[in-house]
Amino acid sequence: MAKLENKIVLITGSSRGLGNAIARKFAAEGARIAINYNHDRDSAEKLKNELPGSEIFQADVSDHASVTCMVNDIHNKMGTIDILVNNAGIFSAFSWDEFNDEKIRKIFDINLMGPIYMVKECLPDLKKNHGIIINMASNAGVGTAAKGTTIYSITKAAVAMLTKRLAFDLMEWHIRVNAIAPGWIESDMTLGGKSAEEAEKLRQSFKSRTELNMIGKPENIADAALFLASKESEYMDGQVLVVDGGRIDNLTHSL
Repeated sequence: MAKLENKIVLITGSSRGLGNAIARKFAAEGARIAINYNHDRDSAEKLKNELPGSEIFQADVSDHASVTCMVNDIHNKMGTIDILVNNAGIFSAFSWDEFNDEKIRKIFDINLMGPIYMVKECLPDLKKNHGIIINMASNAGVGTAAKGTTIYSITKAAVAMLTKRLAFDLMEWHIRVNAIAPGWIESDMTLGGKSAEEAEKLRQSFKSRTELNMIGKPENIADAALFLASKESEYMDGQVLVVDGGRIDNLTHSL
């Protein structure tokens, strides 16, 4: 039997990148995917056509009202949600000399408030189904030393703590909450807008920062997500699973 047979899974930001890879992996294990997108409807439609039983839903995760409408729409079209994957996020690197209130607010709104709004609106379903929450943190939030990532790192460290607190808050309903902290992954988010030369330079730079001398792929994160969504991780709760090839440029290796 497939690991996620007939489970309804909501994956935010799943039209591309890590979310797309997770959606494909989960669908291959029998799940029906609620594909969330904000702007890229074409990619969401393409993925829907490739994953039987899936549906697409537009929502800006940083807008509480938008999230509420999406969850109601999922109920009408698919049913109750069994697994929530808070994948949507943005990355922005800048120095303190480039401090910008609007940019910083946007990072916090999407990376931190997004998961909070999603949990709030999906919680009634998850309580009924003894569901699962998987949050997308980052090894930046654990302690990598990449320059210019302080604000981004703060939001991802907050996601890690949110994961631990939710596991505690929701234990009476047997809702398991864990997180993945990816390292540098070759994706639209990390390579978007880069020339071929710039992209290759970035790949080699991050490859050299890993103990395994590897470049991370979206499928590596999808494998970790499937583990956390399946019975194989039934004895795990409130944990942050670091998947980064063994990064060596760390300020610290733990929270």
